[in-house]
Amino acid sequence: MQVASSRRRNKAQESSALPVMPAGARFFSISEGIIDTARKDYIDALPVAAAILCQDENGRSYVDLANSVFEDTAGWKAASDKPWVDSIGFFSETGISRALEDFLDRGERAYQFEGHDGRSINGRYYTVRLSKLRPTPYAPQRCLIALIDKTVQIETENSLRAEMLRDSLTGLPNRLAFNERVEAILGDRNFKPGSHAVLAVDMTRFSRVNHCVGALAGDELLITFARRLFSALRPGDVLARTGGDEFAILLRLDKGVGDAVAFADRITGVLGTPFRLSDMEIRVDCAIGCAVAQDKKDSAEELLRNAQFALKRAKLFGQVQVYEPGQAQVVRRRFSIETELRRAIEAGQLSLAFQPLVELATGKITGFEALTRWDHEEEGVIAPYEFIEVAEESGLIVPLGRWALGAALDAMRGWDEKYGEPLPVYMGVNLSAVQIQRDDVAALVSDALAERKIESHRLMLEVTESAIIHDPQRATEVLEAMQRLGVRIALDDFGTGYTSLAYLQRLPIDLLKIDSSFVTDMLDDADSTAIVRAVLSVAGALGMVTTAEGVECGKLATALADMGCTNGQGFFFSEPLDADAAFDYWLSRKT
Repeated sequence: MQVASSRRRNKAQESSALPVMPAGARFFSISEGIIDTARKDYIDALPVAAAILCQDENGRSYVDLANSVFEDTAGWKAASDKPWVDSIGFFSETGISRALEDFLDRGERAYQFEGHDGRSINGRYYTVRLSKLRPTPYAPQRCLIALIDKTVQIETENSLRAEMLRDSLTGLPNRLAFNERVEAILGDRNFKPGSHAVLAVDMTRFSRVNHCVGALAGDELLITFARRLFSALRPGDVLARTGGDEFAILLRLDKGVGDAVAFADRITGVLGTPFRLSDMEIRVDCAIGCAVAQDKKDSAEELLRNAQFALKRAKLFGQVQVYEPGQAQVVRRRFSIETELRRAIEAGQLSLAFQPLVELATGKITGFEALTRWDHEEEGVIAPYEFIEVAEESGLIVPLGRWALGAALDAMRGWDEKYGEPLPVYMGVNLSAVQIQRDDVAALVSDALAERKIESHRLMLEVTESAIIHDPQRATEVLEAMQRLGVRIALDDFGTGYTSLAYLQRLPIDLLKIDSSFVTDMLDDADSTAIVRAVLSVAGALGMVTTAEGVECGKLATALADMGCTNGQGFFFSEPLDADAAFDYWLSRKT
């Protein structure tokens, strides 16, 4: 017990010999150093640039702690322990200063935005993330800022986007890039209607040149053509390749649409010099369509499409064409008709009307022309000139023609059954140029006649001059095949096309139909009378029968009969009739 007491006394004496310090002072100084070191270690361990930013009681922000990656990224080294944020240029150049102040004033816990260091050369891109930290006695507002470097990703995306927006052959902007430029013009708050136009430029004869000289030379021609177009541009104008041999130009209009016409003349001028490809010189021309930007609500794609509509007209008329409002509606209408017509053919919603052909000398009906009619369940009657043209463009004329041939022969067989024997009339059915090109007409006609047991001479196929001119060799083969079958051929709308007299002599044509445009005005127009006389003279010399279309009155019928025309067709005799009415009409004329 005495030993223990002695030890306690010695311990107390040693303790009383140490310096006297405030209670806990040594504990706090040691803790602060440990904490600061730990905070620095933690923030240095982060793989991204990071710093702790604080705001003092006066609302001024400073950098409390930053890792070396942040200091390197900001291009800054702390000159003091707590540098002010507004003294560091990196924060103001990237917009972080303002974003930080706004963020600390709001109640949200985290915020993220994309930033750039402000340098135009070798600039860096970052995702900036701000996260609030718990306040401390010395900093009522604190947050952690992290900078995630996205430079490689952004530059890769920009490179890919640049490739995506550029035509690889000519180096020009492509259609997507061109549309973006147009959208920027339309979206500008200072945009004025009529201040800009889009031109669609198409190289003529390119496919022929490409076929003759090869793809490599064709590419060379496209590149040279693009350079010629570029040389005609003014500052601010934009040239793009929108596909194939078609280019588009965004043009500023200072004096209205006249600037576009003048620019088209300038393009014609730069294309005047022949293009040299290897050892050949090729003269290249172009067609130009123009659409003026009139409304900010228009889209770039719609504006370019309007210019392309005008381009199609330019190819027909041989000079620059300016888009007129309403043309797009016409095209949409044609697409709508195409869709509905396909359904109508498949559903059997079409019908035939039969217009009689009357022998002028005797008044006897010699035949009927089968005419397709379409009574739409919602729109009512759709005119033949609307849907026939659409059918030819879309290829629907092939199934439509097959249906018309079968329906016409069915009607004829029905008449024969009613009468008890074959009627002494023929059936005229129109044959399209597209059918001649795409269908096996000989097999179609042969099968249709055999199935209904109708003699071939009672069928007359009506072809237009354009069907012959389009592909004379194919037309000749088809018509000669019809001749071998015993089917007769009529040349429809004669006088409106470009049929050579040599074709009339060489082809197996049995009947010439004189177009109504000459017949209708014949009594009042000496030129029309002269044309009709000439056609009748040619037909007589070649041993052909003739039919005049568009006979609207008795005087015309008499005059045509006196001139030697064989048949007449028109409202003077009868409008087109349904199958039953046509049969009754034939009976009435027979008696």
